[in-house]
Amino acid sequence: MIDLKNLNIIVTGSTGVIGNSILEKLVLGGSNILATGTNEEKLKEIKNKYEKINTLKFDISDHKKIEEFVEKCNSILSNKIDVLINNAGITKDNLSIRMKEEEWKKVIDINLSSTFFLTKNVIKKMLKTKKGKIVNVTSVVGHSGNIGQANYAASKAGIIAMSKSLALEYGKKNITVNCVSPGFIMSDMTDKISKDHTELLKSRISLNKFGNPEDVANTIAFLCSDLSDYITGETIHVNGGMYFSWQNL
Repeated sequence: MIDLKNLNIIVTGSTGVIGNSILEKLVLGGSNILATGTNEEKLKEIKNKYEKINTLKFDISDHKKIEEFVEKCNSILSNKIDVLINNAGITKDNLSIRMKEEEWKKVIDINLSSTFFLTKNVIKKMLKTKKGKIVNVTSVVGHSGNIGQANYAASKAGIIAMSKSLALEYGKKNITVNCVSPGFIMSDMTDKISKDHTELLKSRISLNKFGNPEDVANTIAFLCSDLSDYITGETIHVNGGMYFSWQNL
């Protein structure tokens, strides 16, 4: 078990499948957690399941309130934010020639811009405590691209490039910035894929299977811990070799 005792950690997008798995892993590690999201009912479920977890409803697309939100998080976590896990994100898929301006802007705005503004304000707090870790959840499509996801792929590729830049800016301040890039992870979404299409997708994955949310959570837990202290500006792929297999098609 990775030791995460007494680490104060903010998790965005905590109400989804991967978000829930992240929370479970952090709880087992002994962290002090602030779980955020937009779904109030699911946040209540998290609170009922994990009494010690703090929850705070917030829409990260509301950029004007991000600074105030970070102040609230900082206060809840006793004025010390050790780790920020940026897991929130959306998709609005469409072929590029059919993609509406709103579909492009919304995905870029939430996935990339909101991640930047939230990270920027949290780093200000980390500079005062002279240490911190940022973990950004990206996607295999940020490296490989994907049909109908030009907006999503661009947003995730942007996070990767942004993370490298932030790692260069704040490494000397003892703040690390890394990415975790999942491939196909088992969820309600993958359950709806037909058997034939599932087998086709698996054939494009070197390990010939979808990943589990826990696979992503394990990697994130590692990057939150002191085991990763000498790693920054990197992306860890959790995709079963999917990215590499696609390159060879």
